Parts: sequence; C-alpha cells; structure tokens
Amino acid sequence: QVQLVESGGGLVQSGGALKLSCALSGSGFAIYAMGWYRQAPGKQRELVAVITGGRSTNYADSVKGRFTISRDNAKNTVYLQMNSLKPEDTAVYSCYTKIIAPSITEYWGQGTQVTVSS
Repeated sequence: QVQLVESGGGLVQSGGALKLSCALSGSGFAIYAMGWYRQAPGKQRELVAVITGGRSTNYADSVKGRFTISRDNAKNTVYLQMNSLKPEDTAVYSCYTKIIAPSITEYWGQGTQVTVSS
C-alpha cells in the first residue's frame, strides 16, 4: 500500500527557514516524480517544486532561489528546504508522487501547514 507521510510544517517569522519532509512507503513501483504543491486560503493550488527520477527539478517562479527540493532515494523521501520565507508563502503544503506500477498513478499526502508571520 502506497502512503505519503509529511512532516516539518509550522510557524516561522518572515525571513526564517523550514524544511519539509515527505516519506513514501510501499513497494513494487518505480518513482516517476515527487514534489510539493501548496494552497493558500482563497487561492488555487499551485506547484511549488518537483524532482523527477532523473533528479531534474522545476520550481515555481515565486520560490526560485529560496526553496530547494531534494530526494534521498534510499529512503524514498523528498525534502523541501525553504529559506527566506515570506508571509505570502503561508499555505498548506502537500506532497505528491507519481509512481509507475506499471501505469503512472498519483498519490497525495495529507498536507502540512506552513505559516509565516510578518
């Protein structure tokens, strides 16, 4: 059974940093991509960052230069290091993965709240 478990959200002051983690459990699949979306109140969900099996990365323009996504393949875990946080980064951050088993299937984590105070 595939499951994503997130951790690392919380409250931080503007200019601070947080690191989110997302561990993927299960077996019998290959990871196509892992990443993070976020949704702020009253706004549409947006892609924050994604990393593929080949370790190529893509970021939303709003977080480039501040956020870094990385993966530990041995642990099937993806991380999102968030630096220089701004109040507009406040949102629920959700981890997702696309796995090949054998068709491509998406799974989502439960979401973790990130709040940046001014």
